[in-house]
Amino acid sequence: MTATAPDDVYASASTRWFALISICVATFLMPMSMSAVNVALPAIAAELQADAVLVSWIPTMNLLGAIALQLPAGRIADMIGRKKVFLAGVLLFALSSLAVVWISHIGWLLLMRLLQGIGGAMVFGTGMAIVSQVFALHGRGMALGLTSTSVYLGLTCGPPIGGWLTEWWNWQAVFVAPLPLTVLCAVLVAIHVRETERQHDQQLDWLGSLLFIVASSLFFVGLSELPDLMGGLLALSGVLLLAGFVYQQEHSPYPLIRPRRMVQNLTFFRSIQASFLMYAANYPLQFLLSLYLQYIRGLSPAEAGQLMLLQAMMMAILAPIAGRLSDRLEPRIPATLGCVLFAAGFLILALLDQDSGLTQVVIALLVMGTGFGLFSSPNNNGALSVVPHDKLSIASSLLNISRTLGNMLGMAVVVFLFNLLIGNAQLTPEQFPALIQLLEIAFALCSGYALLAAWRSWSRGKVRAS
Repeated sequence: MTATAPDDVYASASTRWFALISICVATFLMPMSMSAVNVALPAIAAELQADAVLVSWIPTMNLLGAIALQLPAGRIADMIGRKKVFLAGVLLFALSSLAVVWISHIGWLLLMRLLQGIGGAMVFGTGMAIVSQVFALHGRGMALGLTSTSVYLGLTCGPPIGGWLTEWWNWQAVFVAPLPLTVLCAVLVAIHVRETERQHDQQLDWLGSLLFIVASSLFFVGLSELPDLMGGLLALSGVLLLAGFVYQQEHSPYPLIRPRRMVQNLTFFRSIQASFLMYAANYPLQFLLSLYLQYIRGLSPAEAGQLMLLQAMMMAILAPIAGRLSDRLEPRIPATLGCVLFAAGFLILALLDQDSGLTQVVIALLVMGTGFGLFSSPNNNGALSVVPHDKLSIASSLLNISRTLGNMLGMAVVVFLFNLLIGNAQLTPEQFPALIQLLEIAFALCSGYALLAAWRSWSRGKVRAS
């Protein structure tokens, strides 16, 4: 299955760039908001008098909404138009953010976070597809590279921005501050993006959508509750329902996806596998390295955060360059090299001990930033290059699901290691040897994920005909 070339309706460079800027603004603001809220959690807990369990659900509800609605949102976008779904997602995100101003109970805040996640699913299920559509004949890899950079910068810049807003104003400012840029993004998309053709002969698979929403929700909630027995049962129930979803999709007349057809498209399927493994490696990095820098090396939170920005800086510089490179070379070449470098960076971190210098951390972060910068946009470009034009939204959704599931797996393994090696003990100096051992194991595992990603990336084959 190969992509069909669309007509060049975006011949105007200014139209293309305004469209790209609007998508990048949205894909920066939503992950930025997600990570910025984490810094405001103590202030939220104090004002809303929420216990630790409810507070932990504030970031979780956002991810839950994002993953559960990802596939249905992508399918609806391919049916009725990507522009409509994107704008609806931006509107839902903006309204749920604005509603936080009047919230006085933790339950309502959790509902708003769920709605924000659903809005994010609608944006991310269409964002890359719109960029791929707009730049199909004009350097798609470079444009996807800038889109990937905006996502990563949003996640990285969120904590310092959230800290400043909470300290200077209040925690509600974390939700309200992005609204002017959100409105600007919607206006630019409304003006510069053309609506895709509506598929009148298609219908939404309501049963499949419900199965996916329930299955992914049970699996996600179960993983977040591990190693508790109830968490394991919920996760297992989610896996069984996902198996039922796969069976149902093969027999549905209007499926969200055809799993067998997706697996047969080796380039796309292996690109998804590589994405899943790389994000499983990447997501725990900031958490683990923050523990090492603050507990073992004695750095302040601000000093640790500034040091970890090195990886984001390298990624932001290289992702657009790597994307442009993947327009000229086979995408698997820079993507696979990026996986190998990412694995090498984790091996450098796995050698850290209590006496290691910060130079070792700096080198590792620069290598890893280079690796991830080389991987992200070429991998997305390679995946979307082999997808038919009318399936770009669902393909974009699958790429985002692979990223989220990778994030979940990476953190679930780390939580399991904490329960196994440290348990409920406080992180006092007596626990530092166990913490070092945990970090060594976790970094080695993450290196292994990246090497597996390199294998899947290279084995995807060639995108372009010889």
